[in-house]
Amino acid sequence: MNAYTNRTRWAVVAAAAGALAAALTVGAGAPALAVAPVAPSTGAPAGASALPPLDQAAIRAALAKRPAADVSAAFVRVTGSAGRFEGTSGEDGTDIDPHGRFRIGSVSKIFTATVVLQLAAEGRIDLDDSVQRYLPDFPYASVKVGQLLDHTSGLPGGANLPDKPTGPWGDGTTTWFAEHRFDSATPGQVLSTMAGQPLGFVSGTAQQYNGMNTFVAGLIVEKVTGHRYADELRERIIRPLGLHDTSLPDADDPELRHAATHPYLTVPDADGGSHRVDVTEQSPWPWAEGGMISSAPDLDRFMTALFRGRLLPAAEQEKLFTVPDVPVAEHSSHCPGGKACMSMGLERLEANGVVVWGKTGSRPGSTSGVFATRDLARKIVYSVDPTALNGAETPYVLGIVVAAFGPGAKS
Repeated sequence: MNAYTNRTRWAVVAAAAGALAAALTVGAGAPALAVAPVAPSTGAPAGASALPPLDQAAIRAALAKRPAADVSAAFVRVTGSAGRFEGTSGEDGTDIDPHGRFRIGSVSKIFTATVVLQLAAEGRIDLDDSVQRYLPDFPYASVKVGQLLDHTSGLPGGANLPDKPTGPWGDGTTTWFAEHRFDSATPGQVLSTMAGQPLGFVSGTAQQYNGMNTFVAGLIVEKVTGHRYADELRERIIRPLGLHDTSLPDADDPELRHAATHPYLTVPDADGGSHRVDVTEQSPWPWAEGGMISSAPDLDRFMTALFRGRLLPAAEQEKLFTVPDVPVAEHSSHCPGGKACMSMGLERLEANGVVVWGKTGSRPGSTSGVFATRDLARKIVYSVDPTALNGAETPYVLGIVVAAFGPGAKS
């Protein structure tokens, strides 16, 4: 196993997730939508959202626009005090279980941030202290724990990685991933790819969405508790909330039991044709950053508990809804408009004038997300199966999310 080749998977799917976040915020690819950049905020009071009635027909229409060449299956779950909806879209003969499990990618970051904030509330982690206090061998003395959670650390990674079309990072193609989908890497091996690289910017002065932050956060959890991160996750969140479909598998466990769908990638043939490769099974090596498995009902339950304060005391809860007042880093595409959009665990986005909080996630073959108004009047969980690694599914996902939160809504 070459740990460095695994970096390409992260770079490709993270770029797709970033494109979706950008589209939700500024309406990329959908100029008719009433969307706008979101300024930093400490979070609005948890009062009633000015949402229009749930338009089930609009969501069905958005699902029906599934681009067959780019997306093999999709489903969406909408809940909340302002209405409910559940729907699917797939190829003829496709078996879709909207209550089944899927790989949630970077939605895992919400769980990791919650565990870190719980430990902060217990006085076991100081968010304002240096990472080196907990991980003495960590090479960047200026980085604070809280800066890992809101992506203001400046750690190398993401846009700071070498832009190599070929070589040890892989080539970003479906062919490459199909051949390497069972490869795995330890968190230490992933973080070793930062060796010798300087910080991208002075810590705390900008925001750059970067999965390296969450790998480090997971290691801090393990160092402070003396337990495996997966065990802390299970005992602190999964078991107390009864999330029976949610887990963080070991990196060498590629199975996805009771899958919602069977995602595949389209792989080109030498003769100009193509064939499909089922990628339901793949290594969940992204670990605390993006290796979790869950289901729509479980994610709905988790977000409800999180927003209602069942998992965090008030002071730490507010950090979930506080975006730092800093610019985005140069070359960052995750938060367009020049201002940060990430809090300590969530993204703050705007769809049709409605401010929503949540997270997107991607793994090869699966793009997902969970968003809600802060008062939980409307929640959405979606999962889409793209057949390529180029983000072509983004306009389709955007259409579903916008339909769920309703045209012309104001917050």
